[in-house]
Amino acid sequence: MFASLFFVFRILLAWAVVYILSSVLLVETAMQHDRPNGGYFVLAGFIIHLIILSGLISHVRRVRLIAGAVSLDALGSRHRRQIEIPFDANFAFGMVEAAIRDLPGAHDIEAAPDSLQVRAKLRRIEPYSAFMSLKWRVFEYFGSARNQVYATITPNGDAASVTVLCEPERSAWADLFLVDDGTNLENAEAIMRALTRRVAEARRGEKASVQQTMTEKELTVAKLNLLHAQVEPHFLYNTLANAQLLTRSDPARADQMLGNLIQYLRHSLPRTEDSLSTLGEELERARAYLDILKIRMGPRLHLQIDVAEPLKAVLFPSMMLQTLVENAIKHGLEPKPGGGNVWIIARTIDDKLAVTVADDGRGFSAETGGTGIGLRNVRERLRLAYGADASFAIVANFPSGVAATITVPNAPIAGGQHD
Repeated sequence: MFASLFFVFRILLAWAVVYILSSVLLVETAMQHDRPNGGYFVLAGFIIHLIILSGLISHVRRVRLIAGAVSLDALGSRHRRQIEIPFDANFAFGMVEAAIRDLPGAHDIEAAPDSLQVRAKLRRIEPYSAFMSLKWRVFEYFGSARNQVYATITPNGDAASVTVLCEPERSAWADLFLVDDGTNLENAEAIMRALTRRVAEARRGEKASVQQTMTEKELTVAKLNLLHAQVEPHFLYNTLANAQLLTRSDPARADQMLGNLIQYLRHSLPRTEDSLSTLGEELERARAYLDILKIRMGPRLHLQIDVAEPLKAVLFPSMMLQTLVENAIKHGLEPKPGGGNVWIIARTIDDKLAVTVADDGRGFSAETGGTGIGLRNVRERLRLAYGADASFAIVANFPSGVAATITVPNAPIAGGQHD
């Protein structure tokens, strides 16, 4: 109440001072021409102050409706707002420009992306009827039929600070006499609401995107775990059966087979954190597997490994090398009466690691053309883990057999090879 009374009294006082000075000049002029008419001056002053008072009361009541409370800042015709936007300055600039363009009556919008400034003129929408609007009030020509808004965006790292100024398109001294019926307060609040809504929408979009990414990651991990778990169980059964037979005829070889099986299983425990191992670990697993097979196949199986020591520290998807080795044995060498050779070769090509498993077995046949479940899993796991950064190729080996190559980014594990 005190703020309202002070505001009304201040403007009425300013008008009273102008009226008194004008009256003195007019009275002196009238007396010089022997035409005194002081009663008219008093009546005119009363009517002018009555009209001004009615306008002030309307202004105060409208500000109370807009702001919910009355203060000297809210009653003023010029308003400054500041809001922190948790996005970079360029994104915040787009938000501010869109918020200003959506204001009713906005025109002559000037946006400067480099200086992060937005200016606009706003056609003043009168809140009352034509009779009560400013165009019918006394001394309306001191005012303006337009408002204006000026916004600046200040970068603050990954965030931005937005300052908005809303004011009438007139000189500041005119605020001593004129009011804007809360139109600039309304514009300032509208811009703040628009920015708050846009920030909330962007946050919801980010949250939905993160949730979708997390869901996709969970689905990917689950799919990788499922593919990782699809290991041929017959190898384990056959190895245990062979070890059981050897315990009767050749205990030493049975003990060697079980030791290799333990080594193989130790490296085959499922990984819950990620699907990446190292090439060195995968070689140990493959070697343990092939040592078991050498006991079973005897001189029918020969192994050659050509992998430089530094490459053993490079990250490599778990169980993929094992899959290629198992395919070479199962589809290439075991069905071949004389057995054959398995080569494991690793090379670096630019920033990629290429690992090849080759054999000189039966090669492609009607039953096996490189489309089995194991190779499909290899392709799918590479796609999920690396996207376009990895590849898998399988071709005929010369003069016989198959060569399968996995190519992944050459990324050594931090600190070197695992112990």
